[in-house]
Amino acid sequence: MTAALITSLIAGGLALLLRWRRPAWYWLAVGVFIAGFRVLLRYGSVMDACGLTVPPSRMRLALARATRTEAPSSRVPHILRIRPTRTGLVLRIKLRPGQDAYDFIASTDRLRHSFTMQGVSCREVKAGVVELRMTGYDVLKRVQMPARNEAGVLRVPVSLREDGAIHYRDYREVPHALNLGATQSGKSVYQRRLVTALAGQPVALVGIDCKNGVELAPLARRFSALASNQDDALGLLEALIERMDANYELIRSEQRISVDVPDAEITADIWGLPEHLRPLPVVLLIDEVAELALFASKEEEKRRDRIVTALVRLVQLGRAAGIYVEICGQRFGSELGKGITMLRAQLTGRVAHRVNDEASANMAFADISPDAVLATTQIPTDRPGMAVAGDSSGGWVTTRTPYTSLRQAVNTCNAEAERTPELPELAAFRPALELATAKADLSAVEPIHKAA
Repeated sequence: MTAALITSLIAGGLALLLRWRRPAWYWLAVGVFIAGFRVLLRYGSVMDACGLTVPPSRMRLALARATRTEAPSSRVPHILRIRPTRTGLVLRIKLRPGQDAYDFIASTDRLRHSFTMQGVSCREVKAGVVELRMTGYDVLKRVQMPARNEAGVLRVPVSLREDGAIHYRDYREVPHALNLGATQSGKSVYQRRLVTALAGQPVALVGIDCKNGVELAPLARRFSALASNQDDALGLLEALIERMDANYELIRSEQRISVDVPDAEITADIWGLPEHLRPLPVVLLIDEVAELALFASKEEEKRRDRIVTALVRLVQLGRAAGIYVEICGQRFGSELGKGITMLRAQLTGRVAHRVNDEASANMAFADISPDAVLATTQIPTDRPGMAVAGDSSGGWVTTRTPYTSLRQAVNTCNAEAERTPELPELAAFRPALELATAKADLSAVEPIHKAA
């Protein structure tokens, strides 16, 4: 008896230690079985308490009256499948007649407390079937990206969602995006993650960093062009517009619109061209966009207007020509001058890290989802890298980017330097590699705190 008690205490202590130090291991070893049993045991009572049941059918009520038996109870939705994952449980539920997926979406917070889970999210799989994704522990406390992912050309994994799934940045699906965040919120780490993920792909990286290049210059070996001041930024944007026009001329000449050409071979963008004719896609990363919109004189105002006009043209017309824009900044509102709100309206993807005021969150999500604005203002200061990601469809999710140091990003870009293409239109803006190497050596010091 004493030996069994001692063994139980040791096992319990080890389980608690594992839960504290390695929550993922604890979940896979112990937590998944406890949570699964708890969900199955409480399922009927929880559905009833959350108002997710339906009254018995008229036939069952009539049969109960005819046989003078007790009236049947309310019916709960049927569990089609319960599947454990590395971060939680996935329940696929068949709705009863009269139920709606929105009923489950509105009850996710109550379900989270009732099942004692870290988080619960709901989505509609098809008509009459919903899927509940439950997380058993705080996956955003210590971000560990899954080893397997579904990355592809211009589709890169950048962060981990609160339900344990990978959040991808898919440029072909969402061509242009806005990345907002206050100082030390993890915005630069998100940008480094994008660069390192794209470095190994057949794409051309182009950067504009008006902070004298301190963020992007260390990564210059993988950049085909880089501008570090407003004058160079204007020239670079105009050169990209020239490339865009040339790509459209190529598409127009190769559309092959005639009666003897199958419809599948007719194209209106570069992805429908034969591979040997297809221009290389370009990803433009802009760090601190406000520096491009500020001016102090009439001459600088003219330059500013030309820069904003060029950016608007790129985000409106660049997708079909294979030019994708990623804009980063601390604020991005109408106070930056005319043309800014028009530019923001063309940025389908939105990512907002911790911001200093609600107005900054409104700049990202006010025209998409009020709930996303509220979630953005609740990001804690002690979790850099946490952000709310959404798009123009109104959907949004909380994510956190795994920490990528500047040294790691530099090493990746240097290792993939042979992939850097030389674009004739941007030859004048090719970064000086000697200067970039010096800056990389000087900036190897780690920041005070990490994003994951």
